Amino acid sequence: MDLSNLTCTPGSRERRKRVGRGCGSGMGKTSTRGNKGQGARKGHKGKLGFEGGQMPLLRRLPKRGFNNKFRVGTFAINVGTLEEVFNAGDEVTIQTLAAKGLTDPKRPLVKILADGDLAKKLTVKVSVSASAKAKIEKAGGSVVLPEVKPALKKGEKMAKKQKPASK
Repeated sequence: MDLSNLTCTPGSRERRKRVGRGCGSGMGKTSTRGNKGQGARKGHKGKLGFEGGQMPLLRRLPKRGFNNKFRVGTFAINVGTLEEVFNAGDEVTIQTLAAKGLTDPKRPLVKILADGDLAKKLTVKVSVSASAKAKIEKAGGSVVLPEVKPALKKGEKMAKKQKPASK
């Protein structure tokens, strides 16, 4: 056996469909586009999900609930992950989590959860669950909770910033 005898497995290499190459090709004349209409014209790509005027599947399916497009998702990071990624004595902030590739710096909401074990002494400056706080403090670390702006009560307006007195 030599290189000249090598062949592909039958059916593994299929020739591409060459349309518009004469009536003898089997795909000539209208080039598989049909006779007339929008789809037969040049430039027609077809709208995604369009079903020829029939009610599209996406509109036929029932919809439930409400999806807030402005929702900012929270990253959940487990204590066990902190054990793997950080060294003893490190400070855990949103910036250090983003630098380690655990969060997206554009989405700053992060919460530490209590799944896993922690033996390293860490200073955590991110919001944590109550059980995660207990695990961190049991390992000798400390939790400094970030400042949370108080929510406005119904009917309250935000205070306007005071302009500095001009000289």
